[in-house]
Amino acid sequence: PWAARGGDVAVVSLSQTREPVRLTGADLVDQVRRARAGLERLGVGEGDRVVAYLPNIAETIVAFLATAELGAIWASCAPEFGTPSVVARFQQIAPKVLLTIDGYRYGAKAVDRRAEVAELQAALPSLAATVLLPYLDPEASLPGTTSWAALVAESGGGAAAPAFRFDHPLYVLYSSGTTGLPKPIVHGHGGILVEHAKALALQKDIGPDDRFFWFSTTGWMMWNFLVSGLVVGATVVCFDGDPGHPDLGALWAMAEEQGVTSFGTSAPFLMACRKAGLAPGADHGLSRLRSIGSTGAPLPAAGFEWVYEAVRDDVFLSSISGGTDVCSAFVGGSVLLAVRSGVIAAPCLGAKVEALSPAGEPLVGEQGELVLSEPLPSMPVGFWGDEDGSRYRAAYFERFPGHWHHGDWITIEADGSCVITGRSDATLNRGGVRLGTSDFYTVVEGLDEVVDSLVVHLDDAEGGPGELLLFVVLAPGAELDDDLRGRIAKELRTSLSPRHVPDEVHAVPVVPRTLSGKKLEVPVKRILLGQPAEDVASKDALADPSALDHYRRLPRG
Repeated sequence: PWAARGGDVAVVSLSQTREPVRLTGADLVDQVRRARAGLERLGVGEGDRVVAYLPNIAETIVAFLATAELGAIWASCAPEFGTPSVVARFQQIAPKVLLTIDGYRYGAKAVDRRAEVAELQAALPSLAATVLLPYLDPEASLPGTTSWAALVAESGGGAAAPAFRFDHPLYVLYSSGTTGLPKPIVHGHGGILVEHAKALALQKDIGPDDRFFWFSTTGWMMWNFLVSGLVVGATVVCFDGDPGHPDLGALWAMAEEQGVTSFGTSAPFLMACRKAGLAPGADHGLSRLRSIGSTGAPLPAAGFEWVYEAVRDDVFLSSISGGTDVCSAFVGGSVLLAVRSGVIAAPCLGAKVEALSPAGEPLVGEQGELVLSEPLPSMPVGFWGDEDGSRYRAAYFERFPGHWHHGDWITIEADGSCVITGRSDATLNRGGVRLGTSDFYTVVEGLDEVVDSLVVHLDDAEGGPGELLLFVVLAPGAELDDDLRGRIAKELRTSLSPRHVPDEVHAVPVVPRTLSGKKLEVPVKRILLGQPAEDVASKDALADPSALDHYRRLPRG
């Protein structure tokens, strides 16, 4: 739609590394044509892979769109990924061109990535070219690279992009890769286009009058979702940097300054703002803000209540849940339905979501395994290199034949509303009662002394109750003494149930998370059951590579 809206702003690119960049519709079309012509000069054609080690900035969007127009296949990793993590992803698809930066600034810290780029070049023998965007240092250069300026130097003319079949590969997204190589999940042109147009235009009511923002890096599927805002004519607002710099109000200030109408973030961010006592509605002019989206973890009732008390009382708040596997959501809010605290309103359009018992029977009003019993428009084309589809079928269809099994606990009510209670492979089983982890974290992290937490249940081989272990990251100055242990137990007992009271509480310096922020309950559980840390998770798949070490050294008993 942007070709016909030449003077309107299509992309706003905000960064802690450089000054803001704005592309009008005419700028975007011109830059995409130039990048397309530059990629063609580098030998890129239909089916070739173009990979990006780039942040969430305007040039990344331009390069992705140019790649798509050529029928080439896109994949990206955020620059904070370490070299082994990037190699584990990109090596699988043998890329022809690498697009990269020299470094970036995260808050007040400058991060030089030139050594990592050199390592990537050496580890990816399929590369025909590396394109460097000087980002941290405008004068930066690297041996064996061509410049971004050279890539977009020629106009490329006005030739229309060719047509491709509906399932032609558009991009490859990757699973977290905590154990083994990250799964390379291939998504197609047609499915993604239909799914994202539906999700944005109909589900979220986003259109040409909107400024659409979602905080994401290029290593998370929400970046792909954000870029699709261009499909429905919205202005896409990108942000690259530390969302907590100089404080947690930074993104709310950005929303005011840019007139954001649809603000996307994660449940942990909203809960952190609540815990910090922020009042964005009072501190910032958010009169244009119509909707807030939350994902990455279940948003508890307290998060809903904070949004309506501290942000705006008439905003459309949508907690959504889906995954990288489909690059979309299974369940979420609807502008046609009421918003209820702690509850996801309905299955998304075109998503036949059910809760199944262990025997495969549909459940209503009871917790079960989240499955899809009919395909979404954007079901993956498959896994890269999985010629016979066996890995793809094993990943999603073995547990419940004929159903896509996603691995989340869900309770679906008769009216279609639902609650996600965490990963089914991280379930807490106390006395035969299955407990999800999300409610647990809401209570524990509601205490002022607790910054973050993780809980695991260790089964008893002889059929006993097992052990429920809680790990907490404490606020500065806090101490895990008998008083705090007692208050944790009391809050869990009264807010949830006596079954939720842990057998042991341990203080740890960090909760292990994936690069996209997911807590790693299952790897911690496996370590505590005796498996070596290096066997249960790749350090390069962790936000903090040393995070699991603290659990390996944990005293037992």
